[in-house]
Formats: sequence, structure tokens, C-alpha cells
Amino acid sequence: MSGDGDGGASVRRLADWDADRLRALAEEYGTPLYVDDLARVRANHARLAAAFPDAEVLFAVKANAGAHVLRALRDAGAGAECASAGELARALDAGFDPADVHYTAVNPPAEDLDYAVSVAAAHPALTVTAGARDTIERLDERGFSGRFCLRVHPGVGAGHSESVSTGKDAKFGVPADEAVEVLADADSRGFDVVGVHAHAGSGIANDQLDEHARVVATLANVARATATDLDLEFVDVGGGFGVPYHEDEAPLDLDAVAERTRDALDGVDATLTIEPGRYLVADAGVLLTEVNTVKRVSESVIAGADTGMTTLVRPAMYGSYHPIRSLVADDRPTEEVSVVGPVCESTDVLGEARDLPAPERGDLLAVGNAGAYGVEMASQYNSRPRPAVVALDGGESGVARRRETLADVTHAEDTADTYQEP
Repeated sequence: MSGDGDGGASVRRLADWDADRLRALAEEYGTPLYVDDLARVRANHARLAAAFPDAEVLFAVKANAGAHVLRALRDAGAGAECASAGELARALDAGFDPADVHYTAVNPPAEDLDYAVSVAAAHPALTVTAGARDTIERLDERGFSGRFCLRVHPGVGAGHSESVSTGKDAKFGVPADEAVEVLADADSRGFDVVGVHAHAGSGIANDQLDEHARVVATLANVARATATDLDLEFVDVGGGFGVPYHEDEAPLDLDAVAERTRDALDGVDATLTIEPGRYLVADAGVLLTEVNTVKRVSESVIAGADTGMTTLVRPAMYGSYHPIRSLVADDRPTEEVSVVGPVCESTDVLGEARDLPAPERGDLLAVGNAGAYGVEMASQYNSRPRPAVVALDGGESGVARRRETLADVTHAEDTADTYQEP
């Protein structure tokens, strides 16, 4: 990689990736292919930790749960924030100390809650977060008496779209005006109440710092109101720190975020906890895909690729923009090209009207900022196997997740006990 894979620059653009190396990886491992650069993951963590020197940093595992990513962040000093039993299991398998792990599920299924309570019993340093009175009752019914954090609904949201503006969504957390009462209830049940938590949303930008600060101030008010009765260890302000997906978009002013956060917590005697996900891994990943079909219709140029919404669903689900770069020689004339996938859906579009070299079959394309919520949200829709993932670390590379086969797609049916062909 060229540029700052192991440096401190606040943004890594798609143009900063070394085209020759990406072409070599595609040649060796095939396409579609996710590529994660662990040096960049570590650099992003170091920059964040420098901006928040006194904070506990927990990686939001849902952004990228690959064992290679988890181990890199564990070694860098991060903890893990887990939204499901599966993420909790993967964090523990990756070697995170349970004292550095928070389980923060929303409306957890019974099996998930059973597992979390059993883990907490075996590892009392684990912190369990709940965002509903019912969840507190369900924990109590299971005999939970461990470290407890309450998720608060601040009524204020931010993020790259309404779909991820969780701070405004009543699905998440106990209303702020009920938080003190609910914390007292958890304490009376014998829970070890250690913190409060809230989250504004995913993809917070520079122009949304007011909303972020209001969420933090809401938590600060709850912490102050409970100070005489409870000795809170931490105030968890969530993550959601955004990254620039558009080429001309400025990077997040992390120092400004940190300053606004500290100001909003003024006077609160508790450790600050943050839960970055996207910020640590998004620009550390690219998705490589090969053009297999070129179609010219009227004034439109369509490049059909071997990957689409089953591999990277964010454009179809959220209308998200991801930069696209052609890795062919740059001496071709450019034109407006729409890059589409092989799925039988009109929403199966990676990018529309992009200024790219005139496409030809066999061209290799790179899709940027694919390290967060890329492979994690990949599916087998249309019975398509999910792609391989390659991890880079300096000059080394290796398969972190093998490419699925058609046999993998049907494995759960082939191994079922019923409905087999006689």
C-alpha cells in the first residue's frame, strides 16, 4: 500500500491504495474479494486513542467481526462492544479480556440472553448493558447479579441516514426521564450498576457535533442525578464517528469531537467510554470486483460486475455512496458509468454515473471504504456464495476468510434431519 497504511493521516482515500498490489491480490485470490489492511486499522486506533487519551475504547464488533481485525485491535489495546451472543463469542474467541468487553444487545432473544448471563457468571468482569425494563426483569429471572450498564434513550439522533439515527429511535434505551428510577431498580435487584450508555447514531459528521454533544449532556445529567446513590465507573457515549465516503468530503475533526465530548461531561466523575466501529475499519478495507459485461443503452454505459448487493448491501439498503476506482491503465477516455451487480434486483447498483475509464470486460474495479459493514452484511441471497477476505499486514497477505462454495450455500439443508430426498 502506498500512503498511510501504518501512518497517522486522518483519512485514506481510495486513490491511496496501490493499484499494482490490488491487481496482484485479485490475480492470486480471485474476485469478488474483500481486502483488509491491518496496519491501517492500527493507525486509526492510535489516532483515536490520542484524541481521547483518558477514554476506554471499545471496538463495535458489528462493523467487522473478522478474527484478524479483532486480534489486531485487541493487541492495539482496544476492548470490544458486542451487540449479539455471536459477537460476544467471537470477541472472547479472539482473546479479549472479559473486563474489556461490553454486551449491549437490543431486545436480545432468549438464547442470546442465556448465553450472556452464563458468560457473565463465568467471567464476572464482563459488563452487560440493557435498554428496557423488560430486559432487566429477564436478567433478574436468570439470576444475573453482575456488572450492569443502562442504555438511555436521549431523544436526539445523528448519522449518515435516518435508518441509523438510533438516538431518535425509541427502540434503543430507556427514556432519559426514567433513567434514574430504572437504575435504582437495577441496583435494588442486586445488579452491580457500573455505567450508563447512549448512542447518537452511525456516521456522525462534522456538522452533527451539536447533536452528539446533546446526547453526551443527557448522559451527564443522568450520571449527576445518581451520584449520591450510585458510584458509576463509566459514561459510555457510544461511537458512530463518521468517515468521508465522498472523495471531496473532509475527514471528521476528531479533536473537535473529543473537546465537545469532554465539555459535555464536565463535572462527571467517571471514565469516558467510546465505541467506535466504522472509524477504525472503514477506510482499511476495499472490495475488488471484475467487470464481466459492458452494455451501452442510449446515453448510458453500464458495467456489469461479479459482485453486487449480496456482497456490499449498503448502496441498496441505505442509498450509501462508496467511491469506485478502475484499476486499468489511465490512458482510456473517461465516461459516466453505472456499475451494477449480478443480482436480479433493480437496486443492485454499486454506483451510478461515475466518471471512469471506458469499461471493458476483464477490468478490475476497487470499491472504497468497504471495511465497515461490508462482509458483515453480506448474504447468500440468490443462493450466491459469500466472498473471500484477505488480510494485509505490511508486506504479508493471507486468506482471513475463505470464499464460500455452492456446497456452503446448501450445507444447512443438506445436513438437516428432515425433508431429505428419499
